[in-house]
Formats: sequence, structure tokens, C-alpha cells
Amino acid sequence: MDRRIQQRDREQLSSGYTVGHRVYEVGGVLAGITGIAWLAVRVVRSPASSGWFVPLALFVGLLLADFLSGFIHWGCDSWGSPDMPILGPLAIRTFREHHVDQESITRHDFVETNGHNFALSLLVSGSGLAFVDLKTLGSWFLGMTLLSGACCVTITSQVHKWAHMKKPPRVIAGLQSARLILSRRHHAVHHSAPFSRNYCITAGWLNGPLRAIRFFETLERLITALTGAVPREDDIGKGAALAETAQALATLKAPLEAKLLLPKNL
Repeated sequence: MDRRIQQRDREQLSSGYTVGHRVYEVGGVLAGITGIAWLAVRVVRSPASSGWFVPLALFVGLLLADFLSGFIHWGCDSWGSPDMPILGPLAIRTFREHHVDQESITRHDFVETNGHNFALSLLVSGSGLAFVDLKTLGSWFLGMTLLSGACCVTITSQVHKWAHMKKPPRVIAGLQSARLILSRRHHAVHHSAPFSRNYCITAGWLNGPLRAIRFFETLERLITALTGAVPREDDIGKGAALAETAQALATLKAPLEAKLLLPKNL
């Protein structure tokens, strides 16, 4: 089996960053700020607000952003291609370019680094604006959690960028060392074979638990069984993707065999 990694041309992927994409990102920054500000005003003015629950809401919001970063990262890494309509040039191309040239993110300016995530934050803040009435303590807590999550979503790509910098600002390096945000060492695991681990890139706190329950591996197995698609085929080449998928399936099967004392050739 051919296990060689085959990735797209770096220059071709980089050239996919068009004027239209730039306009989208600028609009995303403005829209994301607007959504967060609007939700923040509603949360602060809510008669049901309670300062006692703010720390917990901030924490849960960070976990929500960490999970969303992992889920979206996994989806764009594992499925589709930059040639797909809309989603391909809008999101997948960036992930493919990053895998070919990991340092490219450190050369991106604020808009190119963060524009897409500001736009994505609208999904979180917009949910709070559209579906949470903020009239009870429970609904206020949900609104505060979504506000925290939206804010954390906006900074995710910036945190990711810092994790690729050889010498991040001193304060950021301290936060990384304290594991309060994604660290360079922790994220490096994602860029090592089999390229299917540590997808969460806000704080990285959920990578361990999701790995323990084989969350993404199970989703991949289900999608492959239903569609026949092979995860990461477009990103690392068919041979390497098939080899990695076989390894992932073996990893999933081993604990079950051990518990049920099944022969390994089943």
C-alpha cells in the first residue's frame, strides 16, 4: 500500500486567497463584532442577570468554543476539497494551505487570520439573539454562555497563530505554559502522523476527552460506512489516508476485542 503523503501545491493554494475572500473576511469581522455587542447589551440589561454564575458561564462558553473549533477543524481537514463550491474556497482551502505550509498563518495579518472566525461567531451570538429570551436565570445563563462562546470563537485563529509562532509575546507564552490557551507543543501533535488528533485549537482542553471516547474516529467510521468516503484523502493522498483509516479502525476495535475476548481476526 502506498503510504506516501501527497499534498496540494502550496503556491496554488495560497493564490486562492482572492479579493472576494478578503471582502468576506472584513465583513465577517464587522458582523461578528456587531453580533457580540448586541448580545452583550441584552445580557447586561437582563433583569435575571446574576454575577455569581458569570465565571461558570465563561468557562462553559470556552469549552463550547473549544469543541466547535475541533469539530469544524476536523470537518475541514477530513472531508471535501478546495474545489468544492462555496465551502471549498471559503474554508477548506485555508486548512489545506496550512497543512502544506504551517508557518503561513504566522505571516497573515489580523483580517486574514481572524476574519473567518469572527464570521463564524455569528452562529453562536446569533443563536443567543434569536432563541434565548434572557427573562429567567436559566435563559440568562445560556445567553451568557453563548456570549462567552462567541468571544472565544473570535480569538481561536489568533490563538492558533500564536501556537505556531516560535517566539510568541511573553504574556502569551505564559498563558500557553499554564495551558490556559493552546500551546505550541500540544498543537504539534496535530501536525504529526497520523494527522488525526488534537483538533481543538482554542484551549485544547477537550482534545484528551474526545480522544478518550474516540469521538472523531467513530464519526469517521460511520461516515465511511454510509458514504464510502475516505477521510483526509484530498489532504494527504489516498494511500496515506487509507493506511491511516485502517490504523484508526484497528485502534477502535482493539478495546472491544479485549473486553469481549474476541479473536483478533474477526
